[in-house]
Amino acid sequence: MKMIPPQPFTYSSGKRAVLLLHGFTGSPADVRKLGRYLHEKGYTCHAPLYTGHGDAAEELLDLSPENWRRDAEEGYRRLVAEGYTEIAAVGVSLGAVFALRLGTEYPVAGVVSMCAPIRGKSADDLFRRVLSYARSYKTFEGKSPDVVQEEIEALQARPRDRLTELQDLISDTGERLREIDAPVAVMQGGLDNPLYLDSAEVIYGKVRHPRKTYTLYPQSGHILTLGPEQAEVFADVHRFLEGLNWRKA
Repeated sequence: MKMIPPQPFTYSSGKRAVLLLHGFTGSPADVRKLGRYLHEKGYTCHAPLYTGHGDAAEELLDLSPENWRRDAEEGYRRLVAEGYTEIAAVGVSLGAVFALRLGTEYPVAGVVSMCAPIRGKSADDLFRRVLSYARSYKTFEGKSPDVVQEEIEALQARPRDRLTELQDLISDTGERLREIDAPVAVMQGGLDNPLYLDSAEVIYGKVRHPRKTYTLYPQSGHILTLGPEQAEVFADVHRFLEGLNWRKA
């Protein structure tokens, strides 16, 4: 079966720009509906695709997480190069980590963090995500169950050093949250893994900016942008963006 790889997207509209960042093993499809929603509200939205995402899982174990951090950063720089003077960063899961990190390193109008794994996420947890992604990807390729299992077993024997690097990047971002000088909206699914619920509280507690919010969506899991409370999530993101100071836009 021919695989159609996911693609980045840009929806151009007004002078206010939003950088949308997907999660680990995810793709811009995770934030596309939100991008279309915000585009209809007058925002320009850009979502990059991280290096190796949308390809075989083996690629993810060979790449340094710095590739993905730089992809997020390049998304920000692309918007700056196109003339946007203020940009809000919105991310899901690992994308939320990158959005928060951008807030510590670049001037942003605001940050929306959805289900960020700031603490407790081990390399083993991340590897289980890779295995789940690999199984889905290989099945979608049309490989037989026996071949899929054989390749999964081979994948399990590969080094996981890159995932340890990713955990270090996540932890380092968590230690730098007090550096964010912009409003922050923390959003969390109530049915998500407890470590994400814990992380959401840590993020909210560490952010020093007086304009911060924490919203729990009790019927939602990890990917809020695709969950049952999607409409509420989208409306809350829009409300947060509308309340920012877009003085330079």
